[in-house]
Amino acid sequence: MGANAILRRRMEELGLTQEELARRMNQALQEITGKPGDVSARTVRNLLGGKTKRPIGRNCAALERVFGCPTEDLGFSPPRTAAPQEDPVRRRTFITSAAGTTAAVAAPALASPKRVGHSDVARLEAKFAAIVAQDHRYGGRVSIETQASALAGEALSLLQRGATSQRVRSSIYTCAASFTSSALWAAIDGRRFNEAQRYLDRASSLAAMSGDPAIQFRIWSHAGSLYRHLGRPIDALAANDVARTLPITRRDPLFASLGHARHAAIFGLTGDRIAVRRSIDKAQAAYGRAEPDIERPTWMTAFFDQAEIESLALTAHLGLGDYARAEAHAHRSIALLRPHMQRSRAIATARLAHAQLGQGDLEPAVSTAMTITSGASSSHPRVARMLNEFGDKLRSAALHSKAAETWDQYIHDFRRDAS
Repeated sequence: MGANAILRRRMEELGLTQEELARRMNQALQEITGKPGDVSARTVRNLLGGKTKRPIGRNCAALERVFGCPTEDLGFSPPRTAAPQEDPVRRRTFITSAAGTTAAVAAPALASPKRVGHSDVARLEAKFAAIVAQDHRYGGRVSIETQASALAGEALSLLQRGATSQRVRSSIYTCAASFTSSALWAAIDGRRFNEAQRYLDRASSLAAMSGDPAIQFRIWSHAGSLYRHLGRPIDALAANDVARTLPITRRDPLFASLGHARHAAIFGLTGDRIAVRRSIDKAQAAYGRAEPDIERPTWMTAFFDQAEIESLALTAHLGLGDYARAEAHAHRSIALLRPHMQRSRAIATARLAHAQLGQGDLEPAVSTAMTITSGASSSHPRVARMLNEFGDKLRSAALHSKAAETWDQYIHDFRRDAS
C-alpha cells in the first residue's frame, strides 16, 4: 500500500493542509448536494497514505470540484462502472476477429501525447471571467475562493497532460498565479487571513515561474492589502512599494495609478495626511495618462477605474478621521460604480454611513446604513463588520437618541426576519 504522491504534490501546489482539504471538500459537498459534508482530516490521511485507492462517489465529486480535474489525475483508480451487456453474436464476431484487430487496438497507445496550446489557456481564462463576475457581485465567499483555487489546480494539471511551448507554459503559470491570487483576494475579502497568507505564498511562487510582470504586480499589491486589513501598515507599505516599483508601472500608467491609490489607503492608517493627499494626486494624474483601449488582464479591467480611486480615497480619509472629505469621495464612488459591482457598492455605502456618523449627522447616517441591511451584501464579512461597528459607534455617541433607537429596532427586525 503506497502513499499517493500525486495527491500530495497537488495539495502542495495549492498550499493545502490536510485540514484545509477536508474543509474544502465539505464545502464542495455542500454546494453539490445541498447538505453538509462529513469529510475529516482522517479521511484525507487515508487518501494520502494510499489506504483509499478508489474514493467513494461523493468524495470523488468533492475532490474533482476542489482540484478541477478527474480523480484519476490525482493518483486514484477510476470509479467502477457496470459492464455493458453484449450481444452474443457480436461477442463471437469480436473473438474471431481479435487477432486481426490487435494492431488497431494498440495504435492509440502509441499516439503522441496531447499538445497543450493557447486554446486551452483561453478556455481557462473564460472560466476565470465567470469567477471574477461572481466576486464583484458577492465577494468574500468561500465558494469563490474554492472555485478560484480549483481552477489554479486545473491550469497546473495541463502541464502534466501534454507537451507545451515555452510561451504556453508561461501563460499557464500566469493563469495559475492569477487564479490563486483571486482565491487570495476572496480570503482577504472574507477576513480569512490564515488562508490568505497560504495563498499569498503559493501565488508568489507561481508568479515567479510565470515571468509575467502584471501578475507579479497584482500579487504584491494584494499582499499590501492583506497587511493593511491586518493593521500592519509598515508591512503593507513595503509590499505595495514592491508593486509600485515594478517595470510595468512605468510602461502602463494604469498600474501606477492603482499602486498610488492603494498607497493612499495605507497612509490613512498611519495618520500621514500629506502622504495621503500626495498619493491620491499621483493616482489621479497617472489615471489621466493611461490609454483606455490597450489590452490588459481581465482582473485589472474588471474593477479598476475612477470609482475605485474614489473608494480608496474614501478609505484613506476615513482612516485619517477626515469625515467630510471621506463623504465626498463616497458619493463620487457610489455614483461611478458599474451596476453589477454590488459588493463594492455595499462597502462604499457602509463607509459613507461611518463618514456621516463621524460628522454627527445621526439621522442621515442611519438612513444610509439601513439601505444595505437586506440582500446578500449585508452578509458579506467586511460589510457585516462595518455595520456592527457603526451600531457600536452610534450607541457610544448618542445612546438614547431617536437615531440609535431606530437603528437598534431595525437590526432587531432584520435579524428576526432572516432567522
